[in-house]
Amino acid sequence: MDTVSSSHLRIDTPVGPLLISGTDTHISGINFLDEDSSEAFPPPSALVQECARQLREYFAGERKAFELPIAQPGTDFQQGVWAQLLTIPYGQTISYQALARRIHNPKSIRAVGTTNGKNNIAIIVPCHRVIGSDGSLTGYAGGLWRKRWLLDHEQGDLFMIK
Repeated sequence: MDTVSSSHLRIDTPVGPLLISGTDTHISGINFLDEDSSEAFPPPSALVQECARQLREYFAGERKAFELPIAQPGTDFQQGVWAQLLTIPYGQTISYQALARRIHNPKSIRAVGTTNGKNNIAIIVPCHRVIGSDGSLTGYAGGLWRKRWLLDHEQGDLFMIK
Protein backbone atom coordinates (compact mmCIF):
# COMPACT_ATOMS: atom_id res chain seq x y z
CA MET A 1 0.00 0.00 0.00
CA ASP A 2 1.37 3.40 -0.97
CA THR A 3 1.39 6.06 1.66
CA VAL A 4 1.17 9.66 0.62
CA SER A 5 3.04 11.97 2.90
CA SER A 6 1.43 15.24 3.75
CA SER A 7 3.40 18.45 3.91
CA HIS A 8 2.63 21.76 5.56
CA LEU A 9 3.66 25.37 5.29
CA ARG A 10 2.70 28.32 7.49
CA ILE A 11 2.52 31.70 5.77
CA ASP A 12 1.73 35.17 7.07
CA THR A 13 -1.12 37.03 5.38
CA PRO A 14 -3.19 40.18 6.00
CA VAL A 15 -5.85 37.95 7.62
CA GLY A 16 -3.37 36.28 9.94
CA PRO A 17 -1.27 33.17 9.55
CA LEU A 18 -2.48 30.38 7.28
CA LEU A 19 -1.48 26.74 7.38
CA ILE A 20 -1.33 25.14 3.94
CA SER A 21 -1.51 21.35 3.84
CA GLY A 22 -1.12 19.05 0.89
CA THR A 23 0.83 16.36 -0.88
CA ASP A 24 2.71 16.15 -4.15
CA THR A 25 -0.63 15.73 -5.95
CA HIS A 26 -3.18 18.02 -4.25
CA ILE A 27 -3.87 20.72 -1.69
CA SER A 28 -6.00 19.36 1.15
CA GLY A 29 -6.19 22.28 3.56
CA ILE A 30 -5.82 26.01 3.98
CA ASN A 31 -6.68 26.85 7.53
CA PHE A 32 -6.59 30.05 9.57
CA LEU A 33 -4.38 29.98 12.63
CA ASP A 34 -5.60 32.06 15.55
CA GLU A 35 -2.40 31.56 17.49
CA ASP A 36 1.09 32.18 16.30
CA SER A 37 2.61 28.73 16.16
CA SER A 38 6.32 28.13 16.08
CA GLU A 39 5.80 24.49 15.11
CA ALA A 40 8.48 23.41 12.68
CA PHE A 41 7.57 21.39 9.61
CA PRO A 42 9.79 19.47 7.20
CA PRO A 43 10.35 21.24 3.87
CA PRO A 44 7.00 21.48 2.01
CA SER A 45 6.25 19.81 -1.29
CA ALA A 46 6.61 21.78 -4.50
CA LEU A 47 2.81 21.94 -4.77
CA VAL A 48 2.41 23.37 -1.26
CA GLN A 49 5.06 25.97 -2.13
CA GLU A 50 3.18 26.80 -5.35
CA CYS A 51 -0.03 27.21 -3.34
CA ALA A 52 1.77 29.68 -1.04
CA ARG A 53 2.98 31.63 -4.08
CA GLN A 54 -0.55 31.82 -5.53
CA LEU A 55 -2.01 32.89 -2.17
CA ARG A 56 0.59 35.67 -1.88
CA GLU A 57 -0.40 36.84 -5.37
CA TYR A 58 -4.07 36.80 -4.32
CA PHE A 59 -3.36 38.93 -1.26
CA ALA A 60 -1.25 41.32 -3.36
CA GLY A 61 -4.23 41.83 -5.70
CA GLU A 62 -2.43 40.07 -8.57
CA ARG A 63 -4.49 36.84 -8.74
CA LYS A 64 -8.23 36.28 -9.02
CA ALA A 65 -8.29 32.53 -9.75
CA PHE A 66 -6.27 29.63 -8.41
CA GLU A 67 -4.75 26.92 -10.55
CA LEU A 68 -4.17 24.12 -8.08
CA PRO A 69 -5.39 20.54 -7.73
CA ILE A 70 -7.47 20.27 -4.57
CA ALA A 71 -9.10 17.44 -2.66
CA GLN A 72 -10.89 17.19 0.65
CA PRO A 73 -12.90 14.32 2.07
CA GLY A 74 -16.65 14.75 2.25
CA THR A 75 -20.02 13.26 1.41
CA ASP A 76 -21.52 13.55 -2.06
CA PHE A 77 -23.66 16.43 -0.76
CA GLN A 78 -20.61 18.25 0.62
CA GLN A 79 -18.64 17.70 -2.58
CA GLY A 80 -21.57 19.15 -4.55
CA VAL A 81 -21.70 22.27 -2.37
CA TRP A 82 -17.93 22.77 -2.55
CA ALA A 83 -18.01 22.33 -6.33
CA GLN A 84 -20.64 25.09 -6.55
CA LEU A 85 -18.53 27.39 -4.38
CA LEU A 86 -15.79 27.15 -7.00
CA THR A 87 -18.18 28.66 -9.57
CA ILE A 88 -18.79 31.90 -7.64
CA PRO A 89 -16.80 34.58 -9.49
CA TYR A 90 -14.13 36.64 -7.75
CA GLY A 91 -15.63 39.76 -6.20
CA GLN A 92 -19.19 38.43 -6.21
CA THR A 93 -21.39 36.95 -3.51
CA ILE A 94 -24.43 34.71 -3.39
CA SER A 95 -26.80 33.79 -0.59
CA TYR A 96 -27.00 30.45 1.17
CA GLN A 97 -30.48 30.15 -0.31
CA ALA A 98 -29.18 30.71 -3.86
CA LEU A 99 -26.45 28.15 -3.24
CA ALA A 100 -29.05 25.60 -2.08
CA ARG A 101 -31.00 26.24 -5.29
CA ARG A 102 -27.85 25.77 -7.37
CA ILE A 103 -27.48 22.25 -6.01
CA HIS A 104 -31.15 21.61 -6.82
CA ASN A 105 -32.08 21.27 -3.16
CA PRO A 106 -33.74 24.56 -2.11
CA LYS A 107 -34.69 23.24 1.34
CA SER A 108 -31.08 22.46 2.25
CA ILE A 109 -30.11 25.98 3.35
CA ARG A 110 -28.96 24.87 6.82
CA ALA A 111 -27.05 21.90 5.44
CA VAL A 112 -25.38 24.21 2.91
CA GLY A 113 -24.33 26.50 5.77
CA THR A 114 -22.99 23.58 7.78
CA THR A 115 -21.07 22.32 4.75
CA ASN A 116 -19.58 25.78 4.21
CA GLY A 117 -18.31 25.64 7.79
CA LYS A 118 -16.64 22.28 7.12
CA ASN A 119 -14.70 23.53 4.10
CA ASN A 120 -11.02 22.87 4.82
CA ILE A 121 -9.65 24.76 1.83
CA ALA A 122 -10.35 28.38 2.75
CA ILE A 123 -10.01 31.13 0.13
CA ILE A 124 -9.40 28.72 -2.77
CA VAL A 125 -12.81 27.10 -2.18
CA PRO A 126 -14.41 30.52 -1.58
CA CYS A 127 -16.99 29.90 1.12
CA HIS A 128 -16.42 33.52 2.21
CA ARG A 129 -18.45 34.58 -0.85
CA VAL A 130 -21.68 33.16 0.62
CA ILE A 131 -23.77 35.62 2.62
CA GLY A 132 -27.24 35.89 4.13
CA SER A 133 -30.25 36.53 1.90
CA ASP A 134 -30.51 40.03 3.37
CA GLY A 135 -26.89 40.80 2.45
CA SER A 136 -25.59 40.31 5.98
CA LEU A 137 -22.39 38.51 6.81
CA THR A 138 -23.29 35.32 8.58
CA GLY A 139 -21.10 32.56 9.91
CA TYR A 140 -17.53 32.06 8.85
CA ALA A 141 -15.24 29.49 10.43
CA GLY A 142 -12.32 31.94 10.18
CA GLY A 143 -14.27 34.71 11.89
CA LEU A 144 -16.52 37.39 10.45
CA TRP A 145 -13.70 39.97 10.41
CA ARG A 146 -11.78 37.74 7.99
CA LYS A 147 -14.84 37.24 5.83
CA ARG A 148 -15.35 41.02 5.66
CA TRP A 149 -11.68 41.57 4.81
CA LEU A 150 -11.72 38.96 2.03
CA LEU A 151 -14.92 40.37 0.50
CA ASP A 152 -13.62 43.95 0.71
CA HIS A 153 -10.33 42.84 -0.84
CA GLU A 154 -12.08 41.15 -3.75
CA GLN A 155 -14.47 44.03 -4.27
CA GLY A 156 -11.62 46.56 -4.24
CA ASP A 157 -12.75 48.41 -1.13
CA LEU A 158 -9.42 48.16 0.65
CA PHE A 159 -6.38 50.22 -0.08
CA MET A 160 -3.80 47.62 -1.00
CA ILE A 161 -0.14 48.28 -0.25
CA LYS A 162 2.11 46.35 -2.59
